[in-house]
Amino acid sequence: MGALDVWLLVGVCVSGARYRQDMAFTVPDPLVSPTLRALGFNKPFLDAEAARQHVRACALRPQPYAPGKRIRRDVVIDVDRLEGWPVYQVMPTDASSTGVVIFAHGGGWVNEMSFIHWNFVTALVAEAQVTVIVPIYPLIPFGHAAEVVDRFVEIVRDARARHPRTAIAGDSAGGQIAFSAALELRDRHGITLDDTILISPVVDARLENPGIEELLPRDPLLGVDGTRVFIDLWRGELSVTDQRVSPLLGDLQGLGPVLLFTGTEEILAPDIRLLAERLTAAGVPVEFHEAPGQIHDYPLWPVKAAQGARDVMVERLRASPP
Repeated sequence: MGALDVWLLVGVCVSGARYRQDMAFTVPDPLVSPTLRALGFNKPFLDAEAARQHVRACALRPQPYAPGKRIRRDVVIDVDRLEGWPVYQVMPTDASSTGVVIFAHGGGWVNEMSFIHWNFVTALVAEAQVTVIVPIYPLIPFGHAAEVVDRFVEIVRDARARHPRTAIAGDSAGGQIAFSAALELRDRHGITLDDTILISPVVDARLENPGIEELLPRDPLLGVDGTRVFIDLWRGELSVTDQRVSPLLGDLQGLGPVLLFTGTEEILAPDIRLLAERLTAAGVPVEFHEAPGQIHDYPLWPVKAAQGARDVMVERLRASPP
């Protein structure tokens, strides 16, 4: 692996300038973790004071969240506002949608929708021929779990009233929001979703699983001490055990099918494995994919395994409703 490979990954990680959404570009797996670590991606998640500084910095100078100007030609993006939230709608240009997916982006509840999220969403729209709705929700220190999960519930309800097939999806912190919303939809409205797609979700915000400590040195993106700072701000007045914060601790019975992804090199993997086991025990149809050697959120990164994961999602979304 030469210096050119390293700089290609740096370009992908920092600006996205070298990664066009209509190109098959992948980074060799051995380069991913060391380069992300060298770039300091995990610093705010590893250290409590760094986390607090990151929250202050993002509040003072909010990150951009809009899609880039160079998007795929086979999708079209529109935007509306819902009670102050920008809500994007990404649609295929040349065919009617087979359904709708509401997507909650990750980022530790503190980072905005990024170019890797937009790359993932536009690819999913083009390949699955679905419409993806992307709410830009308020982040900490201004946004909190109760408000955001409640709003996602209403967005899903509205979409379900207008589309024959509705799913919810999310990655990382967004996976927590998506899964918590699925539980609230069942409990408060008797709604069972056609699909819930979770990519490296945070499912137990206590971060007490004994397997976390073993994986911590191998995870180039996440940490515990800083993440706990983000969680304390995110949960607001809710208990960390509330299902709107830690959906693993809720009643899992009666949910619709769940499609679940994790990599073996992320600290969330032990809790995600436990989620798969508990869903199965609760009688929920679950399809669990644990990718050996892959990092947190691997289906979103420009690695070879990402396309295989997306193929699984596309097949699920193109299938007839269960």
